[in-house]
Amino acid sequence: MHVEGFFGWLGQALGEMIRFIVDGLSGLFNLLANAGGNFIDGLARTLGMDTSLVSILALIVGLMLLYSAVRAFMRASIILGIIWALLGLWVLSWVVH
Repeated sequence: MHVEGFFGWLGQALGEMIRFIVDGLSGLFNLLANAGGNFIDGLARTLGMDTSLVSILALIVGLMLLYSAVRAFMRASIILGIIWALLGLWVLSWVVH
């Protein structure tokens, strides 16, 4: 009887420890998800754009094109820099209203 009580106690202690870890991680992930959602909402509200996934991806692509333009200008490639800049501005003008 004493052995069953020990293993019952051990199982309960292990279950409580696992439950504590799961609850802590759940709270952490909920906190991160809310922070990410608030960040996207604030960014979209400031830029005057939608919060859809397509709009966010278009914003990222536009910024990457502008980054490519800056890199092209730094390499003294004027024509390619102008092309990248125009493409980037065109994509960003499509996203930001």
